[in-house]
Amino acid sequence: KPRQDVHVGVIDIDVEKRDLQQCADAVIRLRAEWLWGIGAKERIAFDYTGGGRVPYTRYAAGERPNEDGKRWRRSAKADPSYAGFRRYMTNVFAYAGTYSLSRELISVPDGSTPQIGDVVIKGGFPGHAVLVIDMAENALTGEKRFLLAQSYMPAQDIHVLKDPAAPDGSPWYAAPITWPLRTPEWTFEKGSLKRWAE
Repeated sequence: KPRQDVHVGVIDIDVEKRDLQQCADAVIRLRAEWLWGIGAKERIAFDYTGGGRVPYTRYAAGERPNEDGKRWRRSAKADPSYAGFRRYMTNVFAYAGTYSLSRELISVPDGSTPQIGDVVIKGGFPGHAVLVIDMAENALTGEKRFLLAQSYMPAQDIHVLKDPAAPDGSPWYAAPITWPLRTPEWTFEKGSLKRWAE
């Protein structure tokens, strides 16, 4: 990554060999890995930019979607392994992005406190997305803060962002969000906080 002044840490998760795991893909990857890890594989599904919904369970059964995700054909052997799951993820990275991810998420009302797993996103070409990965609350004052992580272009390690408004380089952003939300490499406008439907 050309800029080495935007992050406080790097998440120990691979990037793959292809230039695919960019900003929206990092959000998708972490959600899918979490769902895989808790045994909720039936909930792993993402929209393609072309509008089709692509569930992991169909892919694992040997079906393959076309480029818009709307038409399927059985063209592979069933493969419920983790390696097969990673092939599914690579497929999603190739055909999904901020545009599709922004449309499948639900808007969170302005003034709301973000939750772990929420996404701050600008859908488009280009767009950008960052993920809320942790929250903290001061037991005495009730003040809340949150951490953000991102990938970027080209594909790079998912990293925990600094808060550019913090003079000490802290990664903790104040909650609720004051808009516009400025991160080291992108500024998000009001209406950018979104959440998964389930």
